[in-house]
Amino acid sequence: MESTFSSPAEAALQREAGSAGLRTPLGDLDRVYELERVVGFVRDLGCQRVALQFPDQLLGDAGAVAARLEEATGSKMFILGDTAYGSCCVDVLGAEQAGAQALVHFGPACLSPPARPLPVAFVLGQRSVALELCAKAFEAQNPDPTAPVVLLSEPACAHALEALATLLRPRYLDLLVSSPALPLPAGSLNPKPEPLERFGRRFPLAPGRCLEEYGAFYVGGSEAISDPDIDPDLSRLLLGWAPGRPFSSCCPETGWTQDEGVRAGRLRARRRYLVERARDARVVGLLAGTLGVARHREALAHLRNLTQAAGKRSYVLALGRPTPAKLANFPEVDVFVLLACPLGTLAPQPSGSFFRPVLAPSELEAACNPAWPPPGLAPHLTHYADLLPGSPFHVPLPPPDSELWDAPDVSLITGDLRPPPAWKPSDDPGCSALTPKPLLELAESSPAASFLSSRSWKGLQPCLGQTPVTGAVSGRRGIAIAYEDEGNS
Repeated sequence: MESTFSSPAEAALQREAGSAGLRTPLGDLDRVYELERVVGFVRDLGCQRVALQFPDQLLGDAGAVAARLEEATGSKMFILGDTAYGSCCVDVLGAEQAGAQALVHFGPACLSPPARPLPVAFVLGQRSVALELCAKAFEAQNPDPTAPVVLLSEPACAHALEALATLLRPRYLDLLVSSPALPLPAGSLNPKPEPLERFGRRFPLAPGRCLEEYGAFYVGGSEAISDPDIDPDLSRLLLGWAPGRPFSSCCPETGWTQDEGVRAGRLRARRRYLVERARDARVVGLLAGTLGVARHREALAHLRNLTQAAGKRSYVLALGRPTPAKLANFPEVDVFVLLACPLGTLAPQPSGSFFRPVLAPSELEAACNPAWPPPGLAPHLTHYADLLPGSPFHVPLPPPDSELWDAPDVSLITGDLRPPPAWKPSDDPGCSALTPKPLLELAESSPAASFLSSRSWKGLQPCLGQTPVTGAVSGRRGIAIAYEDEGNS
């Protein structure tokens, strides 16, 4: 019988990774996985141990790809197919456990910088694009040839953007082509000025131009997708693009186009609702959704400082990929904040399945920082690195005596007046987690402890002082399927 809070155990035993119907024909492996380029990458580095990271939908080809690469390079290949978090991030921890000197990432990628220096090659794939149909769709969506427009695409269609721009440039005068922000080779020198890098893409803007002036034409997706939450890459573009600028999408195979203005408005309205939920929350759960992306420790400390400044209590939870069953174990938490890469933060979530809402770091910033946002910023920042010091979008917290902390604030959900946060510096002796009781006893002032004390069922009773003290003894050794003292039975 299927449990209310978890999937049946038989589903895990019957699930197959990499169905035979999804496997690529052997004759197409070199083209689909760009094996010639991967072989050159391995040979240039002289690596003897290389990690190959595949998403779940490509695991069926992993064995054949690894065998061909081993034969062509003479290096040992290790397949990484079980990431602790999202498969779009580089699994640096898995590569280190295999002792790999380099990593090749196959499939969609967020292109976030890894937490540790490791040579990485990305194989994004090459989806077929009907250039003539996409060009006609572009002309239908952009009748003004002088309007500035940026060509965007999903990672698998990036190879066709320059060819599409070649068809359009004789008529359109202000056309900008984006490219994936792939890591540059170590030690490479680029005499040209670095292009603007946002949304995991590079934009070669002319001097004096800004991205907020451009509309967008996105090549990717399909006609069957009606909800932008299904595609986190498109979601972060819709959320972060300048409001009021046109944004349309095009199916690369059929040329079917859609104006994304309405869906972008729904996404922003949903995110504004989550900001209000964060402002009403007293207890915030910070979910560690990545350990392989750079500056994740600094971002976690920043979010804890935000919640403390806003008078909220925060708890750090390391649960791997968040699921409704995992988060339901913490009913005292009002909202959760997922600290992950941009695609992991905006990954599709089953509607209504989570007991509490799951937010992005920028929404917690908007809820807890009264100085947010400054003029000229996009409505939604998708990467937590944009919130940290050193980023052009960083907004420091106002000082404790600032009038911004005393501004009246009314909840748009409950209609109640929110009290101003009593923020005190961390070195203030009055900022203590312990409060005296009338009987001169000390008790921890914690919303989680208060919630636990109000529950009728509190789990196992500790029975402090009632259990006799005994010496420590050695327990069983081995794994659950075969302990050392069980023999061969």
